[in-house]
Amino acid sequence: MARPPKLALPLREGVAASALACPPGPWPLVLDYLAERLPLVTRADWAERLRRGDVLDDQGHALAPEALYQPHRRLYYWRWLADEPEIPFEAQILHLDEHLLVADKPHFLPVTPKGRYVRETLLTRLRRATGLADLSPIHRLDRETAGLTLFSVQPGSRDAYQRLFRDRAVEKVYEAVAGWREDLSLPLSLATRLEEHPVDFMQMRTVDGEPNAFTHIALIERLGPTLARYELRPHSGVKHQLRAQMDSLGLPLRGDRIYPVLQPVEETPDFSRPLQLLAREIGFVDPLSGATRRFRTGLRLADIA
Repeated sequence: MARPPKLALPLREGVAASALACPPGPWPLVLDYLAERLPLVTRADWAERLRRGDVLDDQGHALAPEALYQPHRRLYYWRWLADEPEIPFEAQILHLDEHLLVADKPHFLPVTPKGRYVRETLLTRLRRATGLADLSPIHRLDRETAGLTLFSVQPGSRDAYQRLFRDRAVEKVYEAVAGWREDLSLPLSLATRLEEHPVDFMQMRTVDGEPNAFTHIALIERLGPTLARYELRPHSGVKHQLRAQMDSLGLPLRGDRIYPVLQPVEETPDFSRPLQLLAREIGFVDPLSGATRRFRTGLRLADIA
């Protein structure tokens, strides 16, 4: 049996509705299915959401806690976390047209909802500020990294912009603050192979083999006897590429809690020690208009981290 088409539901505080397919199964009530299928939310919480009208059927009708389970349909709900940590920094919209939004992401703010964060994400904040329900990231920055982030405004042109990143047709320039080595000759072009660590899955490690991560590294300025500011130009997009490659040179970025040693997750982040990595500039030929486009961040890294 074919399911009905997905509903276009309004944002709630910038959060888009999530759709959940209902397979055949033994659940007497919708509540039973939700509690088993999404156990990170307690059964009592799901019951409260149903009482509030926060779970809809595929006709857009609110379901009550006693609603019977029916297979071959969709349920809709809005993600919400009661104990979501607050990120006390604001994003700035630098550019907005009918196809593209460019924003400055502050340190510590995730780009998309995941884990402990739903409303305290760049995507949710931008959707709330603009009302653009179809807003979607074209690329990603780590939560700890600040700077330029691009979003697609409408689905019809999204793939054209995402293809720029897949085809490495985007010029990306970062700044970083890290240690200083007198014996390191700069500028240099670094080509290494990075793979996920077999134990500490959050980390990438340098291994033998054909390079898959390419970065040009140049000195911007010395910041005293032990620190320096660097310009990093990645020509590929491997996970944690800049952080892992700088660490491989013995120059882990200031404020990095993943390299060289993975630190435990903080219940309350230390906002006074941000990762000293900034997506400073981004340039490309617009796939729709053919015009050359270049954006520059309005943020700066601290001289001393």
